[in-house]
Amino acid sequence: MLIGSANRASAQESQRPAPTNVEYFQYGVGVALEKLASGGDVCPAHAKTPCILGSGGGLALRMGYRSRGPFYVGGAYEFIRMDSANLLRLAILQQLRAEARYYLDVGNRLTPYAGLGFGAAVYGNEWHASTGGPTVSAGLGLEFQVTQSTVIGGSLNYRGFLLHHFADSTGQARADRYLGFGLAHTIGFELTLELRDPLARW
Repeated sequence: MLIGSANRASAQESQRPAPTNVEYFQYGVGVALEKLASGGDVCPAHAKTPCILGSGGGLALRMGYRSRGPFYVGGAYEFIRMDSANLLRLAILQQLRAEARYYLDVGNRLTPYAGLGFGAAVYGNEWHASTGGPTVSAGLGLEFQVTQSTVIGGSLNYRGFLLHHFADSTGQARADRYLGFGLAHTIGFELTLELRDPLARW
């Protein structure tokens, strides 16, 4: 009985994730989807042309520092091919964000977290910038530890964009409300694969 109990305890220990007493350089890639929640001032109700900012998908590249505690801080670059209702040949939304996560570590391989981000976004045709401005995001995610050095995850995020005034190819004025800026909102979903490299202790 004692041997059986010891074997079960050993099996349970082997299934638990590695302790978070090591600092990591964490980096990876994500498949990102952006669903337009509201075109807002970028797609004004009185416009005679369709909304130039739709939904789309793309990739996110990310790197940062994972502390021994519940925090991650880092940066991300994301580019999304958006639906522009044929007003742009190849509409690309680019974002460069600083990000932070707070992990609710309960000692399992599956760990939930809350995230915040802020940065800048540009939108235009074929990697050019027709408009740009600050962006903020907030969301929730789950991270599953496959091995000590590999994690996969998913997150759902709200993103707000304050874009500068511009006119599209038809001459329609857009994003011209708040001192020459306009709001737009999206809901983002991302599937991620990230790697961890332990950092040497000082």
